[in-house]
Order: sequence, then structure tokens, then C-alpha cells
Amino acid sequence: MNYIPDADEINCHITHLGTATMLIEVGRFRLLTDPVFDPAGGLYHFGYGTKSTKLTPPTIDPDKLGRIDAVLLSHDQHMDNLDRRGRALLPDAVRVITTRAGYHRLRGNSVGLRPFESTTIIAEDGLRMRIEAMPARHGPPGSTPLTGPVIGFGLQWDGQKHGALYISGDTVWHRRLEEIPRRMQISTAVFHLGAARFPQFGPIRFTMSAKGGAKLAKTLDCRTVVPIHCEGWTHFSQTDRGKIQAAFDKAGVGERVCWLDLGERRAFVI
Repeated sequence: MNYIPDADEINCHITHLGTATMLIEVGRFRLLTDPVFDPAGGLYHFGYGTKSTKLTPPTIDPDKLGRIDAVLLSHDQHMDNLDRRGRALLPDAVRVITTRAGYHRLRGNSVGLRPFESTTIIAEDGLRMRIEAMPARHGPPGSTPLTGPVIGFGLQWDGQKHGALYISGDTVWHRRLEEIPRRMQISTAVFHLGAARFPQFGPIRFTMSAKGGAKLAKTLDCRTVVPIHCEGWTHFSQTDRGKIQAAFDKAGVGERVCWLDLGERRAFVI
């Protein structure tokens, strides 16, 4: 994304706060994704002997985030998507939108969705946003009992110019993702990459590789791809931005990629 959109075209701002944590601002809506705010250096266990160390500090103190209308939580069971400080801020959000399994664990202000179920939120100024859960699979076929359920999100609101905003959640490429463009036109897609791996499971990946991300970009036929979730943890096996970009270039979709540095706030036309 090499252009600067005109001010009257902009309808969304995205700030990459770290890993899969983003602040999404649409009108008066302020949405937070997969909140992770613990300090760097912590060792976290993911079950079945797996573990990972967090390498990068948060780019903002969560106490300084201000009002959060909704937390979009792809899943609550892994600490690189919801850590201790992230979990502590959930009660302060107006609502938390997550998996059905996550709802049963979190309760309170949470809403649980299955893939292709949706909920609608309304801002103070009357802007309506429809949030639809998208299919995700956190590993190879048959891995869900091991990793737990995950969802992505499709966001649609009044005044969109090119289509919906899609957030993949922690997923590998799988055939059910082909259902998404049949149900919703995607303008901008945020991909959780990193090709997460653990020694106990050999070459098995638990999140998308760059090659898988490029394939999904072509499947969705989206205008813009924002790669995240490919820095800051020792279990991410693909962290080199140049090599990730090269995979998208090789697939013929490299011009669609828009990189956000940690802490960077960028305007988008969606």
C-alpha cells in the first residue's frame, strides 16, 4: 500500500500494538483484537509440553487505551492471544466477542459465536457494525481437540467503499476458508502469520505460513493484506519480513501487502 488516501476517503484506522493485538477505529467505534500486554521475557506454556518466550514488550500500557467498544478475541486459550494483562482488561470493554467455548469460560460481557454467526453493535452516533465469525482451524486436520476452537472475524459497517474488513484469527489455510468470499466481499484482510511451530510436533504448523497467506489473499481476492502475528515469540518460525514479502511477491500478490510497524497507526479505505 504505497499511496496516502485522501482524508475524505478514509473510513478506518488500524494500529498494530503487537502480535495479533490491534486497535481498530471506525467512526466512534474502538475495537481491540486479541489483547496481549504482558512484559517481554515471560515463558508461557501452551499444553502438551509446548512453551514459548515472549520477546517484545507492549507498545502501550493497556491502562492508556481508553474506551473499548468490543474486544474481538479469536480464542481465549493461548497466552499469545490473551495474556494476563489482556485478560484483566476484558471486564472494562463493552463486550467481548469470541468463540462459543470462550463464552462458556469467560461469561460476563462476552458473546460466543460459531463460524458464520454474527452480532451487531451500534455506536453512540448510530453507526452500525455487523461482526460475523469466520471459520478458522488452528493446525492440521484433526487438531481442534488439541488446540481448541478458533474464529476469525468479518466486519461490515455503513459507508464501506470496497468491502469488509477480515481478520483471520490463528488459522492455517484450509478449504473452509473458500466459503468466505462466497458470503462476503473482502476489501482488507489481516492475516495471522508466523507459521507457529513447536519441537514436539516436528514440521507441523499451527498458524499460516507466508505461502498459505498468499494463497488466502488470492482466494479472497482482497485489495489489501496486513500481515501480523509474525514477530515477538520464539514459537514463530517465519519472522523475516523480507522472506514473507517474497512469498507474496512470488504468488503475484505482493503489491497488496501493507506492513505495519509495531505501534504504527495507519489510515485505510475499506
